[in-house]
Amino acid sequence: MKLSYTDRAKDNVEFAFAWYERQRRGLGFDFLDCVEGAVKSILGNPEMYKTYYFIFRGCIIRRFPFTVFYTVEDTEIVVHSVFDNRQDPEKRP
Repeated sequence: MKLSYTDRAKDNVEFAFAWYERQRRGLGFDFLDCVEGAVKSILGNPEMYKTYYFIFRGCIIRRFPFTVFYTVEDTEIVVHSVFDNRQDPEKRP
């Protein structure tokens, strides 16, 4: 199945990567590895994760306080947000 990211999701990942890199060199890349692991798990079994907000599903990222929110479309999986769980839950997709 094809995978795509919304602009919002791309911005979320870029912002978090930059923040973690400022905290410690290489930590941003650890974050990206964990995001990639979550996305691979989603691609392997997209229906496995809990449904939030009607059609959005969420996969919690290992080691970092983030959740990948996505939808399963006809021909692709769309990542809508890589949400920092420390934020106000009202900001979720």
